[in-house]
Amino acid sequence: MELLAIILFVIILLALMSGYPVAFTLAGISLLVGYFCVPDFLDFLPLRIMGVMKNYVLMAVPLFVFMGLMLEKSGLAQSMLNTMAMLFGRLKGGLAISVVIVGALLAASTGIVGATVITMGLISLPTMLKRNYKTELATGTIASSGTLGQIIPPSVVLVLLGSVMNVSVGDLFAAAIVPGVILVALYLIYIVVYAHLNPESAPSIPKEEIEAFKAEDYIRKTVVAFLLPLILIVAVLGSILLGVASPTEAAAIGALGATILTAFQKKLNLEVLNQVVKSTTHLTSMVFLILLGATTFSLVFRGLGGEHYLVNAIQEANMSPMIFLLFVMLIIFIAGFFIDFIEIIFIIVPVVLPILAGFKMDLIWVGILIALNLQTSFLTPPFGFALFYLKGVAPDGVKTSQIYRGVIPFLFIQVVLLLLVFLFPGMLKIFF
Repeated sequence: MELLAIILFVIILLALMSGYPVAFTLAGISLLVGYFCVPDFLDFLPLRIMGVMKNYVLMAVPLFVFMGLMLEKSGLAQSMLNTMAMLFGRLKGGLAISVVIVGALLAASTGIVGATVITMGLISLPTMLKRNYKTELATGTIASSGTLGQIIPPSVVLVLLGSVMNVSVGDLFAAAIVPGVILVALYLIYIVVYAHLNPESAPSIPKEEIEAFKAEDYIRKTVVAFLLPLILIVAVLGSILLGVASPTEAAAIGALGATILTAFQKKLNLEVLNQVVKSTTHLTSMVFLILLGATTFSLVFRGLGGEHYLVNAIQEANMSPMIFLLFVMLIIFIAGFFIDFIEIIFIIVPVVLPILAGFKMDLIWVGILIALNLQTSFLTPPFGFALFYLKGVAPDGVKTSQIYRGVIPFLFIQVVLLLLVFLFPGMLKIFF
């Protein structure tokens, strides 16, 4: 029976890699195995499902998704990119620097990777190519900056990890701030060094264009472009870190604030509201269907004794806690090449969580490591979602191979940060 649990896990992974729908694959195969092998355990399934649906923390998911999609419609991203490009335009690689900084601001405002990559791809990629930026640098900068929403709070990934790992989402948000800031700094250092070594691949903006921009109400445009998103960031993250609001309550504040900002930009109408609500419903339904399928899988896996099988296997192997954690990180990294981050959170994390807890590890630290690891899944070929998003909006001349080559340096930077957090967990304690 215990061996059957491992076979169930492998079959589901193979089915997902073959392209079958995630939620129905998880639930369908698990129900089939559970019905014939542990039918008594399926009696607990309705209670498990109701437990998921009543989870107060998970209410933050649709609210953060709504906030991100509404901000995408507000036009603030375009204003920030245009303004930031002129602020750093005289520097070599200034346009790429502005993309990273705006990507960080959007990550702290939305936490939605797809929306950020698509928005910046549509706005900045044609401009960067027009200004003779090397295609690999332009695409790599945009794709990697878009993934900052995976680690910089408020991140939907951290909300889901907090729910699955049964740890405080607010603590995860606080612990993620320092790695997020370090990652942005590493991106900027790489771009500055690259631009100085290859100035023809990252040219500066002509002085005349910058002066023309500054001549047209420069101060007001700068204040409007950055003050409004900063107010939203402070309202959402500040209320969580100060203990004024829970992550779910802060998500509601963010959703309302994003709607008000969109109205302030005169972009709010019934058509926009309809699009945002429909997209929010679609994305939220997808997440919760996968979550319910994963709940079914974890119940059957536990009923078959899979959890005890893994614990015994680790004990017999005399594997130390750090070696086991490295092994888990390697599995998650490899899985990110083939399956979505949501699937990894709901399938792999619950399987290894009891062992990690048994080793008395700091689960907040482990959660940040997993989040950083999952961030790489958006950039790893062949199925990195950020690569797909960017390719979908890129001009015709941009090849998929150029996008793949462009993200490799940024992927390496993410792995370096992952190692730093692994080796120096104390860096998370500044805000946490």
